[in-house]
Amino acid sequence: MLRSRSSAPTEPATHVDHCHRTGRVRGVLCFNCNSAIGKLGDDPDASSRAIAYLGGNSWKPILVATGVYQLPS
Repeated sequence: MLRSRSSAPTEPATHVDHCHRTGRVRGVLCFNCNSAIGKLGDDPDASSRAIAYLGGNSWKPILVATGVYQLPS
């Protein structure tokens, strides 16, 4: 179960997380974690970029030609 820093340790995990595409239930989370996953669009790549950003790793686009950028993989 995920926990955000703002969640009280005693807060019950009462929000059912599900895949919006398939409807399959993935688990039960606290409100903050369920909201965060939803705001990231259920996208593992977006989650990875957010984690890299919080960890101080840059994922800024790289200019490869005038007006052409590449995102680091």
